[in-house]
Amino acid sequence: MAQAALKRKLRWLEIVLYAGGVALLAVFFMIRGGEEKARQAGIAAFEKQLQSSAARNAGVATPAVDDDALPAALPDDYRLNQAQWNAARVSQYEASLAAGGAPPLAVLRIDGLEVAVPVYDGTSEETLHRGVGRIRGTARIDAVGNLGIAGHRDSFFRPLKDIREGDLIELRTAGGIVTYSVSSIEIVEPEDVSVLAPTRERTLTLVTCYPFYYVGHAPKRFIVKATAEHSLAKT
Repeated sequence: MAQAALKRKLRWLEIVLYAGGVALLAVFFMIRGGEEKARQAGIAAFEKQLQSSAARNAGVATPAVDDDALPAALPDDYRLNQAQWNAARVSQYEASLAAGGAPPLAVLRIDGLEVAVPVYDGTSEETLHRGVGRIRGTARIDAVGNLGIAGHRDSFFRPLKDIREGDLIELRTAGGIVTYSVSSIEIVEPEDVSVLAPTRERTLTLVTCYPFYYVGHAPKRFIVKATAEHSLAKT
């Protein structure tokens, strides 16, 4: 008798836990869907800027654009991959989108790592919650020199743990597309700013904290250096 009652209680507990798990999954996918739409909206704002700039240069009126329709029109490969993100970063990303801000300067892509992320100006916490940021004091987005871009190790730049020399990085800006090839990967102290020193050639330096799965403030910096393979090509 007692054994039968215990089995019934365990069965009810199993049902409750299962229902709770389903509910949590539903909330998770709802949040992810909202984040993805908002992220695509950020990249769409960049695309809209390019269209407006091209129209002005051609001396024609900029066509009306339905902002609500823009995210859905983006290619599938712009989808945000948050599979490796820290859970806290997902929440911070959502909050940063609600706060709004300036549109991105560029879009950084590393197809081999499924990275496609907007690049903003500056590296404030708010900026790095919604994308990656140009390190001020380094080269301008479309200029020759050493362009530094920083991102969080537990969100947008988590996939950098798998990057290899020779991998290709694409930077799409208002001036066109530059393709970079990874030339070196190193780990340095936070005080070592030599990695951001000016260069005479078009160079890209990606910076994130290291180790990638360190608990707390990571003590090192993970540096990816890449050199341009192709000049700017108008999109």
